[in-house]
This record gives sequence, C-alpha cells and structure tokens, in this order.
Amino acid sequence: MGKIKIEYRKRATSMISYKYQQNTNKRGALMDTIIQQIVEKVIKNINENFEEMINQEEGISGFILNVAETLNEVGVAVTKEAIEKFDDIIKNESNRKEKWIVKSKNDKKSIATMFGQVDYERTYYENKKTGKYAYLSDEILGIKAHDKMDVSLKSKLVEEAIESPYRKSADKISKNVDITGQTVMNTIRELGSVKNNVIKIKEKKKEIKTLYIEADEDHVANQHGSCIQPRLVYVHEGREKIGKKRNKLKNKRMFSGVYRESEDLWLEVANYIDEAYDMEKIEKIYLSGDGALWIKQGIEWINKSIYVLDRFHLSKYVKKATAHIPYCTSCLWNYINRLEKENVEALLKIIIKETKEETKKKAVKDAKRYILNNWEGIVNQYEEEYIGCSAEGHISHVLSDRLSSRPLGWSEKGVDQIARLRVFKENGGKVYEEFTKRRKKQIEEEKSYKVKIMKSKKKMINKKATEIIRNVPIITDGRTTGIGKLLRQVKGA
Repeated sequence: MGKIKIEYRKRATSMISYKYQQNTNKRGALMDTIIQQIVEKVIKNINENFEEMINQEEGISGFILNVAETLNEVGVAVTKEAIEKFDDIIKNESNRKEKWIVKSKNDKKSIATMFGQVDYERTYYENKKTGKYAYLSDEILGIKAHDKMDVSLKSKLVEEAIESPYRKSADKISKNVDITGQTVMNTIRELGSVKNNVIKIKEKKKEIKTLYIEADEDHVANQHGSCIQPRLVYVHEGREKIGKKRNKLKNKRMFSGVYRESEDLWLEVANYIDEAYDMEKIEKIYLSGDGALWIKQGIEWINKSIYVLDRFHLSKYVKKATAHIPYCTSCLWNYINRLEKENVEALLKIIIKETKEETKKKAVKDAKRYILNNWEGIVNQYEEEYIGCSAEGHISHVLSDRLSSRPLGWSEKGVDQIARLRVFKENGGKVYEEFTKRRKKQIEEEKSYKVKIMKSKKKMINKKATEIIRNVPIITDGRTTGIGKLLRQVKGA
C-alpha cells in the first residue's frame, strides 16, 4: 500500500512540474533577455568609467560613485522584475483560480528601497466566497496596502536613527529616495517599543559566585521644558582584560527605558538573572548606584544583593563639602577610607560650623546628609570582591550621546523608544530581524491566501536560474573581464 502511495505522489508531482514548466517557459525567456540586458549595461558602464579613470577625467572616487549608481539602477530593475514574476506565479496557480477571480491587472504601485524607488504592476483579486478584495502577491511578499518603504530600508533608517538625529539619518541612508526626518520618526513608531527581554538566552544557566549590577539615569529635556529620566541598568560578571591597558565588562546585559514604576524595571532584571544564572550557586550580587531611591529599591527585588554607593558620586559630595576648605579634603577621605563614621560626622559638623556663607553651608549639609545616609553603601565599597562602578561612563555612551548631549526637545515616547533601541543594539540585537519578525506575525494574521510551492517547483526555479546565467553571453564567449570571471564563479556555485 505504501509503495502505491509513493508512486502516486511521484506521478502527481511530475504532472505539476510539467504544467509549471509550460507556464514559465515564456516568463523564463523574458527573464533571460532582461538579465542579459542588465549585465551588458553594467559592463558597458564599467568600461566607460574605467576609460574615464585612465584618462584621469575622474579619480577612483568618481569611478566608485558611477558604478554604485549603475548597480542601484540594476537593483531597481531586478526588484521590479522579481515582484512582477511572483505576481505571475500567483496568477497561474490552480489553487488561486479555485478561490479568487481577477478583478484588474497591471495595477501600479511604488515602494522605496535601498536601490531607489521601484515602480511595479500587480494583479487585484476578489474572493469568490467572501467577496474580499486583495493584492495577493503584495500580501505574501509582506507589502502592506499603505507601505511606501521596504522593510530593509526602514530597518536601515532605524539603525541610523539609533546613532544620529532623524534628519541626518534620512540624509545618510536615503541617497536614492526622498525621505524626511518625520518619516524616520514614524518608522520608529511603527516598529514600536522594543522590550528589554526580546533577545532570548540561548545558553544553559551559568554557575558563578559573584554578580554585579550597576544603575543610573540620564536627564533629557522634554519638549515642554520639563525633564525625562530614562533609566539604565546592566548586569555583568566582572571585568576581563582586552589588550594591555583596556578592560571590558564580561557578559554584560543592559536594560533601559522610561519607567513610571521602578519595580517594572527591576522585575525585568530579576527575571533575566533567574533565567541566565543558577541562583543557588550565586553567593553575592553587588548593586551599585548613586543612592537614588529607585536604585536602592532594587535590593528588594534582587535576591542576595547588597547596595554599594558609586565612588564617582561619593567623590562629588566630598568635593562639595570641602571645596571652600581644601585642606580638609584629604582628612575627610582618610576617615572615609578607614570607615570611621563618627570622625566623618564630626569633621563635617566642624566644616558646617566654620562655614559663614549660607549657600556653602547648605551645600555642606547636603553632602553630610548624603554621605551618612549612604554609609552602608560606602562600607560595601571596600569588600574584596567589589570591583567598582562605571555607570557614569555607560550613561554617557549609551544614553547621553544620543538623547541629552544635543539641545533637543524630546517626547517621552521618543526617549523611551530610543533608549530601548540603544540597549537592544548594545545587547547584540538586529533591527532588521526584529522588524521582519513583527511584520511576519502581522502578515500571517492578515494573509488572505497562501502559496504552496512544492519541492518540484523549487527545483524548477533553481534550474531556470542556472540556465539564465549560462545563457549570459559574457560567461560563454570566453571574455576575460573581471565581471566575466565573477559571473563564472556564480555559475560554478
């Protein structure tokens, strides 16, 4: 019985292949012609540009720019041809004919790509049962009705906007199409908020004794004059040497965003630690920060954690307390380093008493309150396993460079999205993969029709592509140009 089924499948597949071959013969011949025309155009352009370079009319930069322009034109032509050929495949599918009827042909659409604007034509259908209308080839290829840009171009715009202002991002990426800064912002909004846990942990749980968490926040100007405070938390396993002088944090994982409730952020961090590490093997987690209440609240959420005051902020308050009496600075540091809390308090009282100016006296009182309120965090700095905190530098590199170093006014949503995107990139995330993952999910939910290309058809497509390359004159006539060699390598592959 099994042998009969197998034989039946073979015959059915053979019949489908034969019909598909007949339907695609004309399209294949047309594709042959188009590919040959494209290759000939590229060769002609390269030869002309090479001649200009030899005659020193333009240098190598001019040669590169001219070739790039030609390749972009080729990219537009090939993309247009690929979309329209796919539309032909849908049109000739027997399954489609059973359920959908053609309402109109050659309907025009334009979409911006990395090569430039692609203008193509596709077919409009009506479902026989439901009466629904759809451009089936667009749906399957992931092109939505209102799309003006391809996802790969959108991803490039977002990637650049992670580093640069929206307007500069548009100018840098969209050389071949006109895109505004507003379009870049809208593209980021379309992508939506990238969650900190979107990058999944692939390794098994690690067994380590000591873990480190560092936290701080940036201060970003709001469009209405107030301040937005995106937060940054990162977890790591200590430092490792890179070369002779540089260090880097080992297995660093970052979290950021604008949070109304600090517990939402700490819950994300706690879940990550639980998923990435064997908590039974961890003996201690050092949580470093500047003494802000939201950072200290992390102790309540992170099991086995102790708070450590960031040395950078302690130094700021020591300087604040002794700036007008510099001979007291070293004395105050000596008491701190020896962990003599009573002497620290006594010295600060004397400084307050000896300070006459009220504004300076207030500054010393603030410093005293800060140091004494964070005394336990200061004591923990001197534990042997503690390695220090670099939160200030990370804030500058990860958040401030994009959000607060320029005189810009941000919306809260914009700050939140850019902050999350920057740590997403720092964590090794790829914008294109995230964009396509979300788009694919939407398409699967909305798709009206699914194409089932059988294995026999896939083989047919591969065979046809090989035949096209073999039929390109530059490959077969023995010419020894660089392009000819390159195409022969493609043929061999």
